Amino acid sequence: MKLIYVVLLSALLMVSCGKKNQGTDGGTTLINGAGATFPYPLYSKWFFEYHKLNPNATINYQSIGSGGGVRQITEGTVDFGASDSPMSDAEMKKANDANGNNNIMNIPTVIGSVVLTYNIPEVKQNINLTQKAIVDIFSGKIKKWNDPEIANANPGVTLPDKEIIVCYRTDGSGTTYVFTDFLSKASEEWKAQHGTAKDVRFPVGQGGKGNEGVTGLVKQLAYSIGYVEYVYAIQNKLNYANVQNPGGEFVTPSLESLTKAAEVSVAQMPDDLRQSITNANGAGAYPISSYTYILIFQNQKDQMKGKILKEFLNWAVTSGQQMAVDLGYAPLPSSVVEKTQGKIKTINFNGQPL
Repeated sequence: MKLIYVVLLSALLMVSCGKKNQGTDGGTTLINGAGATFPYPLYSKWFFEYHKLNPNATINYQSIGSGGGVRQITEGTVDFGASDSPMSDAEMKKANDANGNNNIMNIPTVIGSVVLTYNIPEVKQNINLTQKAIVDIFSGKIKKWNDPEIANANPGVTLPDKEIIVCYRTDGSGTTYVFTDFLSKASEEWKAQHGTAKDVRFPVGQGGKGNEGVTGLVKQLAYSIGYVEYVYAIQNKLNYANVQNPGGEFVTPSLESLTKAAEVSVAQMPDDLRQSITNANGAGAYPISSYTYILIFQNQKDQMKGKILKEFLNWAVTSGQQMAVDLGYAPLPSSVVEKTQGKIKTINFNGQPL
């Protein structure tokens, strides 16, 4: 109920924003963003609370998917984008070139995860899935729920002799990118045949748009399985699998196991903060974890918008992290917050500090 209330308040706020002109209106600065669906409930909360702190700043966010976020920030039609996967080198070059050789930055905000949610009427508990089982299910090689690869990982659980219905995303999706990044690390065959991308042609199954679409399919279709962001499975009270990590441990997705995946990977985080933490090698680390990013140009074209965005991002990765936990998102480790703040500090206006 709390989450629904927050989202409704955000929706009302966006309606009022839509009646204003771009930029400033009566002393209020309107900032537009678009992108990933996964952080939408959290971003709605953040933007609503930040508006209380700074009533002259109104942030409007459209939940259109990570691919849309990358496209719109590249085209310059929004003030910031959002993506559940970091931009690729090619995407960054395209965005930089299209915006006067401006440096686009990927700022991690919280940690998310992709979970394997399923609808097996006879099974009420969370089941274990090996990495091989997950790859083979989404490759179409494992066709039934009582396949030995699944059954052997679940002693004492009676799995039905029923066909598995695979559900996947049809839109350009950071969720798909994270999931296929995991599949590519788990299987050289998957990597060679399908690879890692926001939009992948799955060899079997049915497609749905957005996390909402896949969640809806799994809820409706008995014996189905799909990949969605953790928060969507929690909100819809769906079962989800414990996933085998590189150490052979079956790990339940949780705030602790997501943060652990970031903690064991932080030493390898590059200066530009773009990092894959799928299949992180550490005890207790959930293997399909990922940062979600806000995409913003280092050199801001509007001084007031740049100042607000810089202040907001600093607030989000510090004070805003407790709100993330309250809504079911995993917070950034302190070491990542420090690195992120260092990157936010470089946001400027025409080369001058903000």
